[in-house]
Amino acid sequence: MSDSGVPLETIAALVGHAGTAVTEKVYRHQLRPVITKGAETMSTVFGQGRSA
Repeated sequence: MSDSGVPLETIAALVGHAGTAVTEKVYRHQLRPVITKGAETMSTVFGQGRSA
């Protein structure tokens, strides 16, 4: 769900957690969005496809 953009609060509510801390610590191990966002940012900063 997280990988599809569902907010952490919604996921926590669906699994019965009172808050988001347990959900984030135990269930949210999504690295792909972080890696993708980092790559997109680097492309923006350094320019995609430019030669040195």
